[in-house]
Amino acid sequence: MHFDENEPLSVREERFAAERAESRAVRKAALLDSRGAHIGAAIATIALALLGWYGMLVALGVISGVFLLWFAAALLWAYTDGDRGRHALQRAYNVTFGWGDGF
Repeated sequence: MHFDENEPLSVREERFAAERAESRAVRKAALLDSRGAHIGAAIATIALALLGWYGMLVALGVISGVFLLWFAAALLWAYTDGDRGRHALQRAYNVTFGWGDGF
C-alpha cells in the first residue's frame, strides 16, 4: 500500500479499500497447494498416535486441543475474510498444518 501524506483521508481510505478488495480477489482465485500441509498433518497424526500409544493422555489432549483451536481460529479468519465452503476449509488446513512444508 502506497502512502501519500498529502491526500485527503477519504481518498486514502477508498484507495486502501480497493487495494484490500483486489488482494482478497487474487487470494480467493489462487489455487491452494496443500503438499506441505499434508506432510504436517501426517507428522502431527504420527506424533499424536505415539502419545496415545505410550499412554500420555494429558499431553495427547493438550496437543490435540491446540491443533483444534488453531484450526478453528484459522477457519474463522478465512470465513471473516469472505471465503466460504471448501476454499475456507482448505485455507484453514493450510494455515494449521502448512508448517510441514519445511520438512
